[in-house]
Amino acid sequence: MSEQATHPPRVMVVGIGGLGGTFAGWLNQHDPSVLDDIVALSRNRDVAAAVEADGFRLRGVGESVDARGRIVGEPPADLTKRDIILLATQPPQVEQAARDALPWLADDGAMVVIQNGLCEERVAAIAGPDRVFGCIVGFGASQPEPGLFERTSSGGLTLGRMDGAPDPRIDRLATLLEAVAPVTVTDNLAGARWSKLAINSAISTLGTLGADRLGPLMHVRIVRRLALEIMTETVRVARAQGVVLEKVAGTLDLEWLALTPEEQEQTASPSLFAKHTLLLAVGTRYRRLRSSMLYAIERGREPAVDFLNGEVVERGAALDIPTPVNRRAQELVKAVARGDETPGVPLLRRFAGEFGYRWMSNTGEAEAS
Repeated sequence: MSEQATHPPRVMVVGIGGLGGTFAGWLNQHDPSVLDDIVALSRNRDVAAAVEADGFRLRGVGESVDARGRIVGEPPADLTKRDIILLATQPPQVEQAARDALPWLADDGAMVVIQNGLCEERVAAIAGPDRVFGCIVGFGASQPEPGLFERTSSGGLTLGRMDGAPDPRIDRLATLLEAVAPVTVTDNLAGARWSKLAINSAISTLGTLGADRLGPLMHVRIVRRLALEIMTETVRVARAQGVVLEKVAGTLDLEWLALTPEEQEQTASPSLFAKHTLLLAVGTRYRRLRSSMLYAIERGREPAVDFLNGEVVERGAALDIPTPVNRRAQELVKAVARGDETPGVPLLRRFAGEFGYRWMSNTGEAEAS
């Protein structure tokens, strides 16, 4: 990375939603000796106009800042090639975003995937595996109105290469992204990604079907049971692929959280009680988190369920591992997007009932226990 070593990195952020705006805003606050210049790229004119008028308004967990900056719809024709390109679109747009940004990536540059799911493989097919890095985001962020970027929970970033090899570019990335959140470097990106996939396939999907923030939903027992079933299927597929799962945020152990065959037949046990209690704690910590897929549906956009539960279903089928709860969750999110289903806790109760979880009360008070 000899060329890059002669100057601070030049950065492009592609996609200015909740996460992209949070990254772009905090990077615009960065020390110029660490960051040369940053280009924020979005075709949303309302967001661009709001940032032009008032800057990136960064709110929520942590410090509140108004960071000066601007958003452009297309890269300027004379734009210098970028050392770092952060892909911050929704997963359904990530491959096209990578193709569009590729001409602006320096030969020894880094294309960084911050989407949920397993998008690194898709981007590597476009940019080449040696130029693709994963960045797993441990905090939630939303854009409740144009130009206002709200961090809804605390958390750090995990960086790594797909092959786990050391790379001096990771150190440079880590130094840069410390402006956004604390950074950890991993040599097991696949293990960290699959653990996050298990969490997102449960939390984001059930948040979409329940049409509420995580805190209230995790107080409904039937929702917690569905989350455990979704995560259990995901863990089984990951194991079959030879993935060694990493703990999420250093503490959430998916290997332990996954249900045993015995627990799947039980309605109550000390171990089930412990797992439900942990999910209640997760719901408390991330109580303000609202599903990005729900935002997408409300804005008439394609939800990313194929990149979450759909990945589990597709890879499970290839390995002959049943994933019926993930498959049904995927179908229901698409039905909500089409307008064929109304999201809410009643939909989640019916979803659970399809799999025989009828022992749970239909009253919110009893479910919350």
